[in-house]
Amino acid sequence: MVDVTVYGAGAFGLSVAWSCAKRGASVQVIDPFGPGAGSSGGLVGALAPHVPENWNDKKQFQFESLIMAEPYWAEIAKTGGKDSGYARLGRLQPIADDHALTLAQNRASGAAQLWQGLADWQVIRADAAGDWTPDSHTGWLIRDSLTARIHPRMACAALIAAIRAKGGQIITEGDPEGRILHATGVAGLQEISAHHRRSFGNGVKGQAALLQLDRRDCPQLFADSVHAVPHADGTVAIGSTSERDYSSPTTTDSQLDAVLDRARAAIPALRDAPVLERWAGVRPRARSRAPVLGEHPLRPGEFIANGGFKIGFGMAPKVGEVMADLILTGHDTIPPGFRPEVSL
Repeated sequence: MVDVTVYGAGAFGLSVAWSCAKRGASVQVIDPFGPGAGSSGGLVGALAPHVPENWNDKKQFQFESLIMAEPYWAEIAKTGGKDSGYARLGRLQPIADDHALTLAQNRASGAAQLWQGLADWQVIRADAAGDWTPDSHTGWLIRDSLTARIHPRMACAALIAAIRAKGGQIITEGDPEGRILHATGVAGLQEISAHHRRSFGNGVKGQAALLQLDRRDCPQLFADSVHAVPHADGTVAIGSTSERDYSSPTTTDSQLDAVLDRARAAIPALRDAPVLERWAGVRPRARSRAPVLGEHPLRPGEFIANGGFKIGFGMAPKVGEVMADLILTGHDTIPPGFRPEVSL
């Protein structure tokens, strides 16, 4: 007998399944394309916070999820025996001009209050950062200690191993049993949009690349709108584009070339690093721009977890917990702005 059926084996679906399984529920995850087949099987894995100002429910939820991530992924690794590639190593960002320097200094004060002493946001001299650093015309950088990295494919594999260790199943087809959650990404958003004949959300294509360069113990870099994420396997992921209009969801093109050119120009250490892989996929973006969590708008008695867009893995630990609460006990702690009706 299955207590919970999850449709969709991406970051949200697997995280909800894990949170239910570790509470003793019997779970099955059904995905005809296999785990991480969509955007959750990408390359980048930047778990980066919003700026510490103009605080709201979304920023607070993400902050709490980032803070709980280290023990969350450690428990998953211990249970299933597979590492997710998680490490909280922070991030460096160049400061472009005097106005940006003043803004960064003000945000340091905001972080001291809003991040509750659990992480910090500092303005530092670029020459204090070593050779793994972006170019900074002002000679100043932002360094935050909240940003973390994860290897998306390793994280999916770690979640699967942990779910199976708890007796759960990951299958490509099967009959639904028990409580049902839909974490079906872009297809799920499109289904709801078609039913209501207005946009509930859409897919945004992203292109990324993987470079051969071992900076596994170094922070992430963010420069010229490009993420450079050092992974534990001796690679650096570079990304990504945000394309609303595209002809092919999984092919790379000159837009990725432009991202690579910007990354190499902004980060000297990347200039000679060879490209190992080019990747493209479509990420689910809800109309509200926040995750969509709660009761499914088309299926009474069933649930939805969707719309992770660029922050799916960063939000996943807390998404898993609040949805497990709702599914298993009826206890509802979902922020009002995350509910499906907001995106409608």
